[in-house]
Amino acid sequence: MKLYFEAEKFLKQSEGNLQSKVFNDKNLKSNPKHIYALVYSTLKYKEYIQQIITKSKINKQLKISNELLALLIHDLLFSSRGRIESGKHHIKDSFLANKTRLQAEFIKLKLKYKVKSVDQLPTVEQDDETPIRWFRINTIKIDPERFFKKHKLNLQPVSRFQDLTKPGLIYQDDHIPNLYGVHPKEKITTSTEAYKLGEIIIQDRASCFPAYILNYKDEHSKIIDACAAPGNKTSHAASFVEDVVYAVEKDSKRVGILKQMSEKATGKNKKKLIQVLHQDFTTIKPEDYEDVTGLIVDPSCSGSGIFGRAMDEETKNSDRLEKLASFQFTIMKHALSFPGARKVVYSTCSVHAEENERVVVDLLSDETVKNQGWTLADREVVLSTWERRGIEDEFMTLTRDSEVIKKLAGGCIRTIPKEDGGIGFFAACFVKK
Repeated sequence: MKLYFEAEKFLKQSEGNLQSKVFNDKNLKSNPKHIYALVYSTLKYKEYIQQIITKSKINKQLKISNELLALLIHDLLFSSRGRIESGKHHIKDSFLANKTRLQAEFIKLKLKYKVKSVDQLPTVEQDDETPIRWFRINTIKIDPERFFKKHKLNLQPVSRFQDLTKPGLIYQDDHIPNLYGVHPKEKITTSTEAYKLGEIIIQDRASCFPAYILNYKDEHSKIIDACAAPGNKTSHAASFVEDVVYAVEKDSKRVGILKQMSEKATGKNKKKLIQVLHQDFTTIKPEDYEDVTGLIVDPSCSGSGIFGRAMDEETKNSDRLEKLASFQFTIMKHALSFPGARKVVYSTCSVHAEENERVVVDLLSDETVKNQGWTLADREVVLSTWERRGIEDEFMTLTRDSEVIKKLAGGCIRTIPKEDGGIGFFAACFVKK
């Protein structure tokens, strides 16, 4: 089972080149070639594996991650061997107890798609998980001019990210300062010296939007990142403020990652720039942070904008989306209650309106929120050059005035997975009148 446990973490990671991540990991006990082949093939058939998980309801019985379950189903049903790796383990035994049911669902799947074998199933080749590798120059540590002089990347500039068709090219983003894109096979990874020094942050393009929107034409000396781990948005936010970013995270394991990322991004000279708070954001008393003027809220979501998940039936489960939306509403309402706050950015890596525009509409309809004077910002201060805005029809429950609807939708932005050079994303900017 060791192979599956080691492969599990790579299936969970959404950003970066799979091959680089696997072969650069020096802590692996299993053969990297075996791990890469397993994860690559599981991603290739992920849509079909998820259908079997949903139909068989095996995820209701086995208390293991969806990623680990997908790897086991792949080897049992989609691999040429048709068996789980040798070795005894209670998870393997529990999984194989459902073998007959899983094989029955597999037969139904092949009948559904009118194929006789796995290799006849239509698939999208998982050559890479992301069309572009994005990295942000960390201006806390180094300015762009000095960075390029120091590291001598020798990359040819292109005017559009769509032109990054091969290694050796670089694109400077039109929307976010100090953000650059390169081909996924470019040798800029977590093993790169600049990354180890904290001079660059490997971060998806869309996840750079919240910090930039929060600080666009606005100055904050103290802000809160309400759901901070792993810390990419936190470090980006810290590059705009002079005083402090309070990075809040309740999960103990993720707090460790957050602290490590924050220390790398700030260094010894500015180690107080990011203060990590290990607690549930909703338990923080707003009156204790009266001087906080801006907040970033990026709560747990379905992750449907992440590559490979948009087609997962599990991400479209209405009950799950309803629970997530309820949590998202709660944490956002708490953020809007901070007395000194004048700007709050809400974001998710989801493509579903239930977690995005509908949460925004529910907040704008809430009497407490209305009485506090919150509304959506004008498009001019919410990445105005970005074309994809919120879904206008979702705001019709608030008003029938087409101009008002357009204005509200303009206070939100969306990205489409891969088509916009990264993950699917949503952001909305609340401002206090």
